[in-house]
This record gives sequence, C-alpha cells and structure tokens, in this order.
Amino acid sequence: MAYTHTVGGERFRFDDLRTLLARASPRRSGDELAGVAAASARERVAAQLALADLPLQAFLNDAVVPYETDEVTRLILDTHDAAAFASFSHLTVGGLRDALLAGTLAPADIAPGLTPEMAAAVSKLCRVQDLLLVAQRCEVVTAFRSTLGLRGRLATRLQPNHPTDDETGIAASLLDGLLMGAGDAVIGINPATDNLPQVMRLLTLLDNVISQYGIPTQSCVLTHVTTTLEAIRRGAPVDLVFQSIAGTEAANRAFGIELALLQEARDAALALRRGGLQVMYFETGQGSALSSAAHHGCDQQTLECRAYGVARHFQPLLVNSVVGFIGPEYLFDGKQILRAGVEDHCCGKLLGLPMGVDVCFTNHAEADVDDLDSLLTLLCSAGCNYVMGVPGSDDIMLGYQSTSFHDALAMRRMLGLRPAPEFEAWLQRVGIFDGALALADGLPERFAALLEAAP
Repeated sequence: MAYTHTVGGERFRFDDLRTLLARASPRRSGDELAGVAAASARERVAAQLALADLPLQAFLNDAVVPYETDEVTRLILDTHDAAAFASFSHLTVGGLRDALLAGTLAPADIAPGLTPEMAAAVSKLCRVQDLLLVAQRCEVVTAFRSTLGLRGRLATRLQPNHPTDDETGIAASLLDGLLMGAGDAVIGINPATDNLPQVMRLLTLLDNVISQYGIPTQSCVLTHVTTTLEAIRRGAPVDLVFQSIAGTEAANRAFGIELALLQEARDAALALRRGGLQVMYFETGQGSALSSAAHHGCDQQTLECRAYGVARHFQPLLVNSVVGFIGPEYLFDGKQILRAGVEDHCCGKLLGLPMGVDVCFTNHAEADVDDLDSLLTLLCSAGCNYVMGVPGSDDIMLGYQSTSFHDALAMRRMLGLRPAPEFEAWLQRVGIFDGALALADGLPERFAALLEAAP
C-alpha cells in the first residue's frame, strides 16, 4: 500500500510501510549508506506527517520484512497480544505518541500489544525530550542475584576485559571496579578469543570471585551462544547466556544463530537453577543488519526495534544497545550517536525490556567524551537500567571508548541514584560504601589484605 503527503505544494509518495518508516527516520549515515534515507528535510517531514496519521492497525497488515521468509517477522506477528492491543488499537501513530506523552496510557499495560515497528514509528515522531519523558515512565524490573531496574537505581556492568585474557589483568580490573561500586548488573567479560577451554577458565574465575566474596551479582562471558552451550554441557558455572542479536532472520544467520538455538540455550541455563528465571543477556546495535547486507531495504532504527522483539520473547535479565560501537558508517558523529542511544533506550523500555546502553564510540567516529557525557546524563535521567563500567573508559581489548567506573559514580551522586539494593547492602557491609552514595575513606580491610598479598 502506498502513502502520500503534501508539504509546501510538493506531493511525496512512499510506496510501502518500509519506505515510509525509512524516510521518516531522523538523519543518520547508515540509512544514507543503504540508500533508504529521505533525500531532503522536506521529504522527511512529509513522511513523518504521513506516519503520524497512520492507524496502528496497519502494522499488523503490512510487514516490513516478508512473513513467509523471515522468522523474526513470524515471531512478532504470531506472538502479538491482541488483548493488550485492544485498549489502544483505535489510535494512529501520532495519537499513540500524544497519549504516551500525556500519561494516559500505562507503558506496562500496552507493552505486550506493541509491535517493534509501532515503537519505532512513535520514536520517529519524537524529539529527544519526548523520548526521555516516555522512557522515564517505564519501569522494567528483572532479577537474578541482584534486582535491576527499580526506580531510583542505576546499575553497572563491570567489564574487566583484557587483550590476552590474562587472569591477573582481569582480576586487577575487577577489583578496581568493585572498589568503585561497579558490577551490580553483571560482571561480564568479552573474551579475546572464542576458545572453549579459555571461556571455561574465565567462567570459573568469575564464579570463584562471586562465591568467595559473597557478591550479590551474576557473571557472564560474552562468547557465542554455541560456545556457552558446550560449556554448560561440560559443567561450567554459567549464570547468563549471552548473544548478539539482530532484527531479521538473515542478519541473525550472519551471527550464526536462529530462534530455536536461543531457546535451546535458555532452557539449558534455566536447568542449572543458579539464580532467577531471567537468564539471557542480549546486545544489539543500529546498523548490524546492514553490515551483513540483511536489512531488506529497511532503516536501521526500525530493525533495531525488531531485535528487541527477538529479545522480548526470551525474557532476558539484561539487554543493551552498543550504540556507537559499529562505527561512523552507521552513526557518523556525536549527534547521531546521542539520538540513537536515546531512541534505543526508549523503544526497548516501551517494548518491556530491561534496557541498558553501552554509551560508546569507536576511535574513528566524529565524537568525543563530551558527547558521551551528554548521552550518559540524558539516559540516567530517563531511568536507564544500567551502563558500562570500563577501566579508565578505554577498552583496550575491543578498542573503543565507553563509560568508566567514575562515570557511574558521578551519575549516582548527581542524580541521587543508588546501586541495586542487594549490591548496595553488600557494598556497605564490606566497607566499600560509607552511606548510600559515598565511597568509604581508605581500602576495606579485606581488600587491603588482598592487595598486600599480591606479588
């Protein structure tokens, strides 16, 4: 079905829903690279006005990626909650935006009835301020050993990566992070290689630290899901199963996965009974489908939301967009990265996901730490569930810039945010925190002894 709108006497035509969504997207380099972006600001405005008048029911009748050839589309439509949709099915995209901003719809009630494409469409009509307000109204709580997503809380992933997976180097970064109050979302290592014996050693290292010090958190080694499955079969102490995911079947195939494999991994992790029922950790990023030529002519933000549709099905503990990691080919500069990060957080939350964001950029992007500070502050003010904690904000293994342990401390102090409740109690009990948001003077006795014993 074609859509049209006239702006300033000029009539614009959009051949289908996929094209309408792409032309309505705020400018970004990935869509221009794919040849799907609006050719002018006037065309973009025309597409946004046409999109605003589009009934939400249209998203159930016009798939942006063909149902017959894409299992992600089938998942989205076959599991759509018609009962939850009924309460707002009369609205247009613009009407849904207005209702969300006015607070007349409860995000938790409508989330099961929203398709990812609906969430993407609403976000394309929003300013940054609108996206922050809508996201702030969404509370998505998950739990394993720590409870994440509660209002007034900000968690961190402690990311002690090392370029050679050296256990001493990892332990040093781990201690540094814990002493700065990081790690309540997860202690998660990106291994330098997808080597099963090494992955199992890292899993054992993290499990020993968590057990020995009674830390109320969970661990994850961010290796391919098939490696984690084999580690589980061999008896490794796996808390969370990690996988990067995308918004089309073809893009997921490029990652070496399909939905059935994710279900197998979730079932295997649940069978271990190591914590709660939410055992999956997913990462996403705008541009991932285009990078594998699997975008089907869609814009990257719509496909990012479809990745959230995949994540939602598996009831994850953690989901985060790695917003600037794929590079300037997809998000060119600090402005595009900021907009995308705020979109990702808002859309993920609207769809009922426990959304965090890796506020980051690669070293060849037109961005700097001021851009990261701006995005980080906006996200934390809007209730982002968690952010990354990287030593010195420079991940020397992955080669990109993210947020540091100090950044999370600054956000907690500035905005009055606290760690996850179980983790906060542990920080106070072992003497790392003196009060809710203050680091204690000096090293806690137990950790001081550990440093003295080090070679």
